[in-house]
Amino acid sequence: MRDSEFGIAEYWDAAAEGFDEEADHGLREASVRAAWVRRVRGWVPGAASDVLDVGCGTGSLSALLAADGHRVTGVDLAPRMVARARAKLAAAGLPGRFLVGDAAAPPVPGERFDVLLSRHLVWTLPDPERALRTWAGLLRPGGRLVLVEGRWREAGRAVVPYAAGAERLPWGGGVGAEELAEAVRPLVSELRVEPLDGEAGLWGGPVEDERYALIAYR
Repeated sequence: MRDSEFGIAEYWDAAAEGFDEEADHGLREASVRAAWVRRVRGWVPGAASDVLDVGCGTGSLSALLAADGHRVTGVDLAPRMVARARAKLAAAGLPGRFLVGDAAAPPVPGERFDVLLSRHLVWTLPDPERALRTWAGLLRPGGRLVLVEGRWREAGRAVVPYAAGAERLPWGGGVGAEELAEAVRPLVSELRVEPLDGEAGLWGGPVEDERYALIAYR
């Protein structure tokens, strides 16, 4: 099943206008932004790296990476999200390349990256395990996957008001750290999980659901 069967691009296109109003999306509050800067620098440290931000949305994390000197390529299925990402980095005077395309199969033929970043994306994918294999294959030797994910408090209920048919998504409602680690482990040499649900500063306030980062090395 392809993304288009669920109208996913249309859903996120419609969401683009108000997307940055969420504290952890727009990073407009100084304290929230600072919390994400600390985390991102821990996941993508050191010298300039080639980073692929899949499901980049409006480019907030791409902007943090570009500000630290990394070479960022963002991919999103929703053209309006990509347009906002381009505008956001341009307004900040930051370099970045943004492409409209399927984040599960990024349109970057022949390219390899030091880091592949995904935040809150895998639950939207019709075939997340296939996407994980594709992403691992886009990494250079020694590269890393950074997957910021969670198991939302709505888990177990229909994924409403998401795109029609989304209740059939394998990880609709999110995916727990143990299940995601089980899927990623055969693709990498090592991995670790960092819990994030206890760090209210990242989300603009306390959260009650499971949130974490999985960092895996090729």
